[in-house]
Amino acid sequence: MKPTKNHNLKEPTIGILEWFRIGEYDHVEKTLEDLKTLGISHLRTGISWADWHIGASDWYDWLFDRLKNQVDLLPCFLYTPPSIAEVPKTSSPPQSLKSYPDFIDVMISRYGDCFEWVELWNEPNNRLEYDFTLDTSWEKFSSMINMAAYWSKHRGKKTLLGGMSPIDPNWLQLMFDKGAMKYIDAIGLHAFPDVFDQQWLGWDYNLEQVKEVLKKNNADKTQIWISETGFSTWQHDEMKQLEEYKKIKSLDKNEVSRVYWYSLYDLDPAQSTIGGFHLDEREYFFGLKKLDGSGKLLYKILEESKSTRRLKHQEYLKKSYYVNHLKPYVMITGGAGFIGTNLAARLVKEGKKVMIYDNLSRPNVLHNLRWLNDNFGDKLLIQIADIKETRTLETSVAGATEIYHLSAQVAVTSSLTDPGHDFEVNLQGTFQLLEAIRKSGNNPPLLFTSTNKVYGNLEDIELIELEKRYVPVNDNLNSGISEQRALDLYSPYGCSKGAADQYILDYSRSFGLQTVVFRMSCIYGPHQFGTEDQGWVAHFLIRCLQGKPITIYGNGKQVRDILFVEDLIEAMCLATGHIDKIAGEVFNMGGGAANMASLIEVLDYASLLVPSLPQIRFEPKRLGDQDYYVSDIGKFNDKTGWKPSYSIHKGMNELYSWLIHHPTPLNLPFSPNGIYKKPTAV
Repeated sequence: MKPTKNHNLKEPTIGILEWFRIGEYDHVEKTLEDLKTLGISHLRTGISWADWHIGASDWYDWLFDRLKNQVDLLPCFLYTPPSIAEVPKTSSPPQSLKSYPDFIDVMISRYGDCFEWVELWNEPNNRLEYDFTLDTSWEKFSSMINMAAYWSKHRGKKTLLGGMSPIDPNWLQLMFDKGAMKYIDAIGLHAFPDVFDQQWLGWDYNLEQVKEVLKKNNADKTQIWISETGFSTWQHDEMKQLEEYKKIKSLDKNEVSRVYWYSLYDLDPAQSTIGGFHLDEREYFFGLKKLDGSGKLLYKILEESKSTRRLKHQEYLKKSYYVNHLKPYVMITGGAGFIGTNLAARLVKEGKKVMIYDNLSRPNVLHNLRWLNDNFGDKLLIQIADIKETRTLETSVAGATEIYHLSAQVAVTSSLTDPGHDFEVNLQGTFQLLEAIRKSGNNPPLLFTSTNKVYGNLEDIELIELEKRYVPVNDNLNSGISEQRALDLYSPYGCSKGAADQYILDYSRSFGLQTVVFRMSCIYGPHQFGTEDQGWVAHFLIRCLQGKPITIYGNGKQVRDILFVEDLIEAMCLATGHIDKIAGEVFNMGGGAANMASLIEVLDYASLLVPSLPQIRFEPKRLGDQDYYVSDIGKFNDKTGWKPSYSIHKGMNELYSWLIHHPTPLNLPFSPNGIYKKPTAV
């Protein structure tokens, strides 16, 4: 459905649907916090008649009191207590039809100051919610709803008839015929385009069908609400979730007064749905947030804008399921990340068309993508997709002349808390990319960024502890660790990246793919929004500029060779340019011996750039941390003639200059012209 061109169009009020089970106090608190973050004030939630009947009054006392004055609440009253049902299940009609309006009366008497509207039942034409086989003429349901609606109106409340699922104008007409609509102020529609509603004909079509029924019954003043809609990301398609949200935002408020989006959080896999325990995996992935608390793409967009108005200005966020007509192009997985952004800018300046393939899961990469689009939009193909979306990946690979595989879960700490995700992204994602290349019949050069963590914690290297750094006892290691070093896969992160780089090398041997692996040391430079887990050089400098404490894990004498990103990009371009000579090989990639420094020494460099260093905190060394790692870059130098051109001092000056002229994403104390504003002490 195309957005209307009427510039005076008013968007429907947007709310969130979130179900709460008895005792989920933390869930309620998280919901209120996230609604505030998103700037959304309307909340729809279920109030179980069955739970109330068995003694959940304390829970509902707390719930209504907590939500009161925090949100505009729409309570949906549903679920027959099995003990008073015709058949002992919550979807059954009650034995006494009057017992439902009596329950509504109790709720209004006890909690009526918490809400203006009452919703009567939920998805009545869905047998899981109301078993209409026990009420084939709908006499019981229509009578029950009519009594409840009448009494709700008598008590001063507005009424919403629980949403149809599927949208069925014939069922709606039946409700008019049965007299159930006499006291109804709004009707609810439920639809899940391309999830449960596979034969979806669009919102316009379905709304027109409903409006015709209302007009036929002289009920034009009855409001239409979309009381439940959403999109499941069970196939990892977060861009589609955003697109479906945009469609409901583009509706006319005169036609759809209110929309409730389902839901804030993915469902915990330990819980059951109304349809059963894991009988339908789609049910578990409707959230704006994943189980680990990270926001999906739509959540990030809503959070960034605070209100949803800026959705109209996100047109550069795109996805193409068929891209054959757009080829040829260079493909960068993880292309909106720090390295990918710098690489894309370099390739575009060389006159190449570039596909940015990224799911935008990393913090602040939206800023990178926006920068790329603003500067090089006509030379970019933006493909918002996950590396686990097999078909989209295969289609994208088919048109690529070169592929740089940068997409990854990049932190050891994250791999320890969620090793499954680490495996899926780093190893399974890489395998799927290799298979996509093998099946395509196309054989583009593939460069994969692995990690120095594949060599383990290097505890066998004997070190001398100096005032500010460690140095190896063995003089032969002063030039660094070579590719001859045996792999020692340590931590789930090291295992996933190490196994992936072995697959990359083997696919060159087994299938003739043109692959090369860079085992990376510490890279830094513009467009990096560093954290403690990854990008620590930028993280140190950012924390200095923010005036916030820096945590060092260990004593700070750990040594790394750091490489400025422009030097890395040059090495990447040389690698693909020399692919005929180096296919199937692996190279250690970093700043080398000329650019090694300890963490303390990097802070010394930072002190030359910032007014003062913040507080430095020391914590115990983390699992798998290496006390000494320096890349021996001699092999790549021999093959291509490459060597770093940026010293540490020059590189950090470049990063500092970029940061002070791009302060907004990180809340740095600088104006856009680089004027320093002294930060508040922390």
